[in-house]
Amino acid sequence: MNASLPLWAPTADQVAATRIDEFRRDVVARHHVDLDLADTVALQRWSVANKGEFWAEVWRFCGVVGDAGATALDPGDGTMLAARFFPDAQLNYAENVLRSATTGAADDVIAIEFLREDGVARRLTWGELRADVAATAAALTAAGVQPGDRIAAWMPNLPDTIVYFLAANSIGAVFSSTSADFGVSGVIDRFGQIEPVVLIAADGYCYGGKTFDCLDRLAAIRDALPSVREVVVIANLAAEPDLSAVPGAVSSADFTAPHRGAPLAFRRASFDQPVYILFSSGTTGAPKCIVHRAGGVLLKHLSEQQLQCDVRPGDRVFYFTTCGWMMWNWLVSALASQATIVLFDGNPQHPGADTLFDLADRYDITLMGLSAKFIDAVRKGGLRPRDTHRLTSLRTICSTGSPLAFEGYEWVYDAVKTDVHLASICGGTDLCGSFVVGDPTRPVFAGELQGPALGMQVDVFDDDGQHIPGAEAGNEGELVCTGAFPSMPLGFLGDSTRARYRAAYYERFPGIWAHGDFAAWTPRGGMRILGRSDATLNASGVRIGTAEIYRVVERIPTIAESIAAAQLWDDDTRIVLFVRLVDGAALDDELHRTIRTHLREHCSPRHVPARIVAVTDIPRTRSGKITELAVADVINGRSVRNTEALANPEALDQYRNRPELQS
Repeated sequence: MNASLPLWAPTADQVAATRIDEFRRDVVARHHVDLDLADTVALQRWSVANKGEFWAEVWRFCGVVGDAGATALDPGDGTMLAARFFPDAQLNYAENVLRSATTGAADDVIAIEFLREDGVARRLTWGELRADVAATAAALTAAGVQPGDRIAAWMPNLPDTIVYFLAANSIGAVFSSTSADFGVSGVIDRFGQIEPVVLIAADGYCYGGKTFDCLDRLAAIRDALPSVREVVVIANLAAEPDLSAVPGAVSSADFTAPHRGAPLAFRRASFDQPVYILFSSGTTGAPKCIVHRAGGVLLKHLSEQQLQCDVRPGDRVFYFTTCGWMMWNWLVSALASQATIVLFDGNPQHPGADTLFDLADRYDITLMGLSAKFIDAVRKGGLRPRDTHRLTSLRTICSTGSPLAFEGYEWVYDAVKTDVHLASICGGTDLCGSFVVGDPTRPVFAGELQGPALGMQVDVFDDDGQHIPGAEAGNEGELVCTGAFPSMPLGFLGDSTRARYRAAYYERFPGIWAHGDFAAWTPRGGMRILGRSDATLNASGVRIGTAEIYRVVERIPTIAESIAAAQLWDDDTRIVLFVRLVDGAALDDELHRTIRTHLREHCSPRHVPARIVAVTDIPRTRSGKITELAVADVINGRSVRNTEALANPEALDQYRNRPELQS
């Protein structure tokens, strides 16, 4: 691999046809600024130097429905926390998502395509979606739901989940969701903090060829949530679920039936009205309840989707996600760009590794969102979709969740499609969006995110809070954002003084958002993401991102996956590397030597682990991210404080009391 050569570069015609270049031309014409032809790097610089003007242009260009007011940005005292975007605006998120009603889109155009892993398929037209939202909103109002009340959904990734979300928002209620595979404790840990008045749940779900009943667990969850006045059950596995195990529960069909034909109405409120509550992963304690503002996430998502990902009306957008990950919220927003969204519920590799690529062909997907770990898994499995699938409509592949390895980039262009924009992105639940993103007008280089998102004043700081240039050797540091942006959360629920919110993001570098990612600029103005900085290893005083180790180790053919953690040892710390091997492989002396040699040669002697241990499973969160912090807790004899956040907590048993770590 020649890292200096791009894997893909758009043609001049492709650049000129993008939404972001159309936006750049509008900015030049309307603001009389000097932005060279197709120069989105200069556009990004303009966007952070002129935040108010930029976000006002996003509002206009993306056609936000509502009254923007006279002011786009009130900087307050100049700090990030004091800034307010569109302080006089009035809008409604759901009205914007369903705005095709005001733009002439036909009722019979498909808004949502849904496929369950067992082949069950559904679709909702725009007309059906609007009618379902109207009936559900009327039912919630009849049930006494008031603006500001919380609606909680413990749900699979069904169209119904979106309907209840939009219905709740349309009347001013605040929505929160988590995936159906969470256990009772995990659901209560989250919803117990937000005190919902209505609880939405499915009767069950499918995963990996099996069905899982939720009704017995629903009864236990209901009993632990005294604020709940109404339990509504969605029929997913059975046409008419037996609700006798959940006293007082009502089916969604019965709940909404009296309100069919209700008019669609929207309660407009301020830009900062709460739209939903998302939860931190909870791997280091009780999940934080992150309250997001409606106008902020709407503008952020529109800018990312239309400008950075080139989503256009009529496109078909898919992201593999559950209702417990912020990418679900991001996906729903694609409806506001008049795209059709595609939902999949189940195991993405059931019945085969090519399931999601089958989905891409079936629904003519234009944007396909995947996790880096999924790409790595199918790459190592030898999958070559370009040999078996059409993928003719596919223009963009997004990757997130963890850093995408060099080999993952190369695999996409070798095994999936040569003419596709691969957009590796970095952001988080905290902002419900991205700091570093793709750009359809710029080339793609292996291992490199293309650059900061428009409007995001991103930088890399050293421990002293100083900028680290991309041209320096050893240029790794903390990913920060030094200027305000619209989707900064309102705060954490119950944190009236915002003390916890400030401590979480603004204390490490006073007044500046420290995101918790270890990153480095590249000489081209792109960025490498090296893993979570709160899981950063420290070897002989040098900070090491875990992704640096994984990138090298997982090139070794006999290693399927790896995870590294720091073990307290002899008044210092040492690096421990756990490896999951391919079938038939063994962690023998030769493989030990190979791992150490590769890390020494391709990284540095400090990257070489003190101990290497074989395991058969690696713990990960329910959104698919490996969790170094849980492993670090176990090998250091600490309690893992929230195993409900893990998809496979039983995997941690392999890491306890390992004899290899006793000397």
